[in-house]
Amino acid sequence: MSACHDNGQAAGDAPVAALTQVDVVIRGGTVYDGSGGDPRQQDVVVSDGRIVALTDDASRHYRARRLLDAKGMVVAPGFIDAHAHPKTYITSPDASVRRNLPWLYQGVTTLMVGVDGDGSPRVAEQRRWFDNHGVGTNLAPYVGFGPVRRAVLREDDRHPDADELQAMRELVANGMCEGAFGFSTGLFYAPQSFADTDEVVALAHEAALRGGIYDTHQRDESSYTLGLLDSTREALEIGRRAGLPVHIAHLKALGVDVQGQAGALVRLIDDARTQGQQVSADQYPWLASGTNLKSALFPLWAQDGGRSALLQRLRDPTLRARIGQQMQDNLRRRGGAESLLLTAAGHPWTGKRLSQVAGEWGIDAVDAAIRIVEGDDRPPGVRSAGSVASFNMAEDDVRLLMRQPWVITSSDGSDGHPRQYATFPKKYVDYVQRDQLLGLGEFIHRSTGLSARLLGLHKRGLLRPGYHADIVVFDPVKYAPRADYLHPQELSLGVQSLLVNGRLAIDQGEATDVLAGKLLHHVPTAGSCP
Repeated sequence: MSACHDNGQAAGDAPVAALTQVDVVIRGGTVYDGSGGDPRQQDVVVSDGRIVALTDDASRHYRARRLLDAKGMVVAPGFIDAHAHPKTYITSPDASVRRNLPWLYQGVTTLMVGVDGDGSPRVAEQRRWFDNHGVGTNLAPYVGFGPVRRAVLREDDRHPDADELQAMRELVANGMCEGAFGFSTGLFYAPQSFADTDEVVALAHEAALRGGIYDTHQRDESSYTLGLLDSTREALEIGRRAGLPVHIAHLKALGVDVQGQAGALVRLIDDARTQGQQVSADQYPWLASGTNLKSALFPLWAQDGGRSALLQRLRDPTLRARIGQQMQDNLRRRGGAESLLLTAAGHPWTGKRLSQVAGEWGIDAVDAAIRIVEGDDRPPGVRSAGSVASFNMAEDDVRLLMRQPWVITSSDGSDGHPRQYATFPKKYVDYVQRDQLLGLGEFIHRSTGLSARLLGLHKRGLLRPGYHADIVVFDPVKYAPRADYLHPQELSLGVQSLLVNGRLAIDQGEATDVLAGKLLHHVPTAGSCP
């Protein structure tokens, strides 16, 4: 275990008067700087929230207020989660919850938020809230298509007229000018799914004008509508026409109809990159995705107009029968009722497969899903009672995508799924230690330096002088997940120290009360904002 000293003594025997006072020296660890290069035995010097130096012997020049002994440990940039859903934690009225412990204990210091098209265009308002209340990790926001479209078109399945499209464009521009990192869509989800490609291009162009990226949960990761490959072609088309980099969220081949298509998916993206298009993706190391019964099983037309309209259709026997028939096919493409594990906490069905619940109720699996959705009267922002872990991916596809040089790490961490608590250590244990699919330096690079470059995070993701001091110190033997599908809220092991903006969020393996995170600000292209 790392030893920590707080005695203000010099980090060595040099005369105290000759030494520069700094906040923290991390001494004697194996440093992976996030670039993908070879590790070095170095000391990392931190002061005023920034990295001051990486040196072979800090004791010759610096006196630390806090000395962290990292002998036997890996020292790396804090991990960057490229796609996360931490809302339950980061907006809690309880400061101890806002520490964002599921991510801190994985070594994560920065999360991309507002993903799947969920980000508010009121970025400045969010920043004021976090400045006033505090948060444990850094957050990098997107402006999301969902709130933008709802503000103008509500939940309706229709195209905007010229004035409505302009109103949406102005909302995206406002979010970008207030510091969003790009425009995010969740085209699989209603009402975003009701938009055509031209509408998305028009809004993405507002992000392009201000130096942002296009982040997308693409329209179809399976065979629901366009199909996986044509959906990816649409995402690439949006990036080309709008003029901005494309980043595909949680890249996968989802469901029995498309398993095995990862190779074709890679070729499609590689061809676009060869032609000069900027394309990247993130991925999590799990075979089950996370979603909800409504999105996974109900046809899109039934969701037109929102929940009240859906419930009204279910009260019509003819429409209910039509909905149920189409749900059967969606259940088939998901792999059947046995493939859906119900994960929302606090319900009689929590931790059970949909097939088991249907059997206990003596009804068909589709009818069981409808019953759960009909009774899901949760208030806005509360996790759906129909949340599921959907076991729908093939290991060979996951491994092939993971090896691509343009794929970085994300958790897609949402309540009830173990990826919220355990993604980064699971990837390390399964694919670095066990399978040796990735080297340790590559795993770190795809979780730090490469992520920061692709996502536009300035002076983060690398251990470099002048960079923000987001740093993880972890035990390469003990770093491991504890959460699983039946116990999804178990904190991970092995992070010895974690600095967020130069302050200790984890100290000697235990979380502190520090809320050192920030809502980060993307600087828009010069002259693109009032």
